[in-house]
Amino acid sequence: MNLSEQTSAEETDRGVAGQWLRNAWYYAMPAHNLKPRSTVHRTILGEPVLIGRDAAGEVFALRDTCPHRGTLLSRGVFDGHEVECPYHGWRFDTAGRCTAIPSQAAHQRPQPSDVRAEAFLADERHGNIWIHVGRNRTAAGPAPEVPILGDRPQLHLSMVFECDLDLAVVGLMDPAHGAFVHRSALWRSKASIHEKTKSFSPVDRDGTLGWRMDRHAASRNSRAYQLLLGGRPETEITYLMPSVRIEHATTGRYTYCGLTACTPLDAKRTEVHHVMYWDVPLASLLKPLIRRVAWNFLDQDRRAVLMMRDGLAFDPPTMLIRDADTQARWYFRLKREVLAAEAANRRPQNPITSMTLTWRS
Repeated sequence: MNLSEQTSAEETDRGVAGQWLRNAWYYAMPAHNLKPRSTVHRTILGEPVLIGRDAAGEVFALRDTCPHRGTLLSRGVFDGHEVECPYHGWRFDTAGRCTAIPSQAAHQRPQPSDVRAEAFLADERHGNIWIHVGRNRTAAGPAPEVPILGDRPQLHLSMVFECDLDLAVVGLMDPAHGAFVHRSALWRSKASIHEKTKSFSPVDRDGTLGWRMDRHAASRNSRAYQLLLGGRPETEITYLMPSVRIEHATTGRYTYCGLTACTPLDAKRTEVHHVMYWDVPLASLLKPLIRRVAWNFLDQDRRAVLMMRDGLAFDPPTMLIRDADTQARWYFRLKREVLAAEAANRRPQNPITSMTLTWRS
């Protein structure tokens, strides 16, 4: 399929819509919300996940159901080394090994060495905790990184979109909705729409596929950039499968990094995380204002996506046009490639080639 031609959306997402990529990293939570010797419960891709930080400060993750009777392990006691099921006292270390079954005599089965709780890969970097939900650990590359501006983000926002992952991802990456969804007398209006031309290139980070909007001068109607960084910056945006967007903007003097990650909770709910980093000294004084503006901006996206969800419930014919919808096509094309590579037990290959796209926004 020529990615610059108009095509129906059904042709693009057929066979992959609604499917999850399981052997991948998903954003779980900001690292500062997980204290030593504590655990929390999260649902990721419909899986119950216990995320904990041990006495040494290391992060770990287990399937949050006891192998005995299914009780949530996160409801039990964690002493920094082992978590104890609150129902029968079965204990598990941070690798999932069972260490005690109080009800069993020495001659009975199972014994602790016979039992394990499933463990997931967990990675803490740049103030974020990521969980690799999948059984193929050997295929796991590193968790997504942001350009380093210290390991503690300035702001973290999260919001649940009542829709599936595909709709959240494609809705957020859409490049042409700004003047309509985010219209504001202060930021942007219909009159600000103008032609934009951007260069794109493929990305492959240890088997994690994606694409990059190459470094370019920020658009004239990106006033938020100019207010935060004190000038019109150059910016670069990277998209990584299955659901990560990393933005890096700099004026040379000051830098901003934004991480947006979508985590499917289940088939109908997606949690969207937005993490912000900057090195502008006085901007920290404006955190309450920045948080409010960013929250409103994200909520505008949420409401727009839900309007699309409600329309799609009628199963209408839809289309993806050139060039504004090309990135949506890439998302589904990469998703098909990753699923095909998993089925064939091979390394995925990025089918995207470098190109220039033009649209008005």
